[in-house]
Amino acid sequence: MERSGTTSGFRGIHAVGGGVAWASGSNGTVLRTEDSGYEWQSCAMPPGAEKLDFRGIWAWSNEEAIVMASGPGEASRLYETTDGCSHWRLVFTNPDKDGFWDAMVFWTRRQALAALGDEEGVLLGDPVHGLFQRFDLRRRGDDIIPSRDRKETPAPAGAGVFAASNSSVVLGKRFEPFTHPILWFGTGGKPGPFVYRLEGIYAEVSEDYPALSSHRWSRARVPVAGGTDSSGVFSLAFRDEQHGVAVGGDYTKPNVSTGTAAWSADGGKTWTAAEKPPHGYRSAVEWDPEAKAWIAAGTNGSDISYDDGKTWVPLDNGNWNALSLPWVVGPHGRIAKLDEGKLKGK
Repeated sequence: MERSGTTSGFRGIHAVGGGVAWASGSNGTVLRTEDSGYEWQSCAMPPGAEKLDFRGIWAWSNEEAIVMASGPGEASRLYETTDGCSHWRLVFTNPDKDGFWDAMVFWTRRQALAALGDEEGVLLGDPVHGLFQRFDLRRRGDDIIPSRDRKETPAPAGAGVFAASNSSVVLGKRFEPFTHPILWFGTGGKPGPFVYRLEGIYAEVSEDYPALSSHRWSRARVPVAGGTDSSGVFSLAFRDEQHGVAVGGDYTKPNVSTGTAAWSADGGKTWTAAEKPPHGYRSAVEWDPEAKAWIAAGTNGSDISYDDGKTWVPLDNGNWNALSLPWVVGPHGRIAKLDEGKLKGK
């Protein structure tokens, strides 16, 4: 267990690499480490963020990061820093008074994008007026530029996205001709648990830079607990374009293991329930390339799967919310680091 120096509840964590990681949580809290967790530094609080709940954070270095607050209407905001969190700039405030942001993610920099100096991302939120809130984000130089227009993704009545770990949305490989999924996200609520899949259709402009000519949406039901406001798919991850894992359950029943994980081997078109699921509700899942295994975490512990999500075995019984390996975070200032050496010995 790491010493975070705070009792705030954490739901955001992003490991940049090279010993750098950022964490975010309740009451406007943001932390940063530059030495693999030997010391977690308290960041300056973004302006007006004293009562905000930072459910997601994304960083590019020890200096540059963006943090997402989740809350009703104007309580959903984006702030950015370019000087190691000494100062923050308000980038975007939710334009919908009934909206609620749940997750944000950026594509890692690709050759074509790097040549343009841009990096693209997606901001996802609960439905408003029958459409999921979905905004495009672009990082140009040191500036984050959000689209002001909500993208149209139809949502059934009662559907929602969960802001439990900033991992309900996944971006695929952006520039790989010619047809492939470019975005997945998981949902819950009374309509049931689903994974939505946005597939891009590309036309060849040049060998290195195909252009998106059209796209289409599909959705697949996921065999995890669902049908209530507190259940569904809470976290989603893919290790490649075909193999993915969805975790969730019912957060009001943290110790119920039934219906807490499913796997896909066809890019999210179909999903199969885990034969031996995690030992409780799970709010975060991630692929660990070092261990060649999936790791899932939730409020009653964590589990690991070595067979692509079909069977899971417990790792611990801690209280966790979010993952960005090797880090895991939870309530009351909890931060811990995964011991990869112990995993290899399992």
